[in-house]
Amino acid sequence: MLAEDIIKRPILLTEKASRLREDHHQVIFEVALKANKIQIKDAVEKLFGVGVVAVNTSNVRGKERRMGRGHGKLQNWKKAVVTLKEGDDIQFYDEEAE
Repeated sequence: MLAEDIIKRPILLTEKASRLREDHHQVIFEVALKANKIQIKDAVEKLFGVGVVAVNTSNVRGKERRMGRGHGKLQNWKKAVVTLKEGDDIQFYDEEAE
């Protein structure tokens, strides 16, 4: 798998994600379901040029939702919490301008 296929998107806009980022140097990503911890670590180091200390993953089950008169289910997805080395940081957007 390519690094671009492993890392789907960062999860930034939740309170837990911002607290982990500020206090513990951790970043949360949505990753491919078949990716393992070693592949996730290599992909983050390659794409963002930072050092990775640890990777914790969890499979998140999709929720049941109403879709019109019927019921549907959102897709399952995998979440990865990546711990960065001390002093490393990932800037996703221009945070210095705020």
